[in-house]
Amino acid sequence: MSNRPPKAIITDQAGAIQNAVEIVFAESRYRWCLWHIIKKIPEKFGRYTAYEDIKIDLGNVVYNSLTIEEFESAWKNMLDQYNLHDNEWLQELYTNRQRWVPAYVKDSFWAGMSTTQRSESMNSFFDGFVNSKTTLRQFVRQYENALQDKVEKENIADFQSFKSTIPCITHYDIEKQFQSAYTNSKFQEFQIELTKKMYCYSTFIKKEGPIEVYQVTEDMKIGERRKDVVYNILLNEEEFEVKCSCRCFEFRGILCRHVICLITQKRLKEVPSNYIIERWKKECKKEA
Repeated sequence: MSNRPPKAIITDQAGAIQNAVEIVFAESRYRWCLWHIIKKIPEKFGRYTAYEDIKIDLGNVVYNSLTIEEFESAWKNMLDQYNLHDNEWLQELYTNRQRWVPAYVKDSFWAGMSTTQRSESMNSFFDGFVNSKTTLRQFVRQYENALQDKVEKENIADFQSFKSTIPCITHYDIEKQFQSAYTNSKFQEFQIELTKKMYCYSTFIKKEGPIEVYQVTEDMKIGERRKDVVYNILLNEEEFEVKCSCRCFEFRGILCRHVICLITQKRLKEVPSNYIIERWKKECKKEA
């Protein structure tokens, strides 16, 4: 890391780790692994008569609250509905809500990560290099071998991004812009958002100086139900600054379907370079 601290750290919910991170990486944004929290729901509420309803509602409160205000209101309603005000586990989670609730953390860049669970990728990373009988000394040596193998695979993927081109699925100029700039894997992520824009439509609300305010309504399918979800977008077209209440770009580094919907509707041909993340570019050089 060239003696630079990480900008963001995700760990399990552990006091000792938290204390160490806050001392050693005081300037890093620290959060808890959301997967580790959610997986405890059966343990904490499995004996409740309304367990299934609590599990569904808690998930909705956590994942579907777009803003802090929405989360606060939905959390209070959930506690009232199921009489959970005295639940110590929920009390601790609420006290530390800024460390795990998406509405509180999605304003920072996390490269789309919200959990530490990468078991499949870690297994594949060490596959063929270490096993249960590997000694600590052997592990250090094999770790270097595994790391070198990973670098070589990334170099091959980078070469493929230059050698082969994933075809565009629309005639929009911005898709061609991202096709030219991004690696194949990141361009495919952009294409997913581009495809999902078909479920969105934008409405002009008002203009405040150079800022135009829009609402983008997305027809979402949640389980077997369909639901209209409204997102707010602020656009300064002169300087091209755009912010969506979903905070997808801030969180993942990929323009969201709501912004893409607005851009294509306004027939804008390209986005400024600050909306094309350097780390996702084909020509980005990684240090081995």
